[in-house]
Amino acid sequence: MPEKIIIDTNFLITPLKYKCDIFSEIPKLIDRKYTLNVLDKTLDELKNKKGEKLALDLIKAKKINIIKTEKNKNVDNLLLDLADKEKFIVCTSDRLLKQKLKEKDIKTITLRQKRYLRFD
Repeated sequence: MPEKIIIDTNFLITPLKYKCDIFSEIPKLIDRKYTLNVLDKTLDELKNKKGEKLALDLIKAKKINIIKTEKNKNVDNLLLDLADKEKFIVCTSDRLLKQKLKEKDIKTITLRQKRYLRFD
């Protein structure tokens, strides 16, 4: 069974912001098969943000799965619930979200020193 990785909105913008290729870094951390996913609400959050077009192009080019969610919850709560229930690894740069994920013993991938990724 492949690992399930879900990418938060801020993490999708990382390649543009810091010139770090998250898609070549993830395989260095995860030594088994995995799937990449984003929430449908992540696409909503990208609207009118700097890097929106690049992020959407990456989602398409990397064949990232889009997970349909309940529209009445915010993205962070959806990520927490989904990661907890379905054992997703969460890619995020959001400090508060990282803290909540850690409290629930959910694995994360984060950006370190604006250059490389770290798996916790």
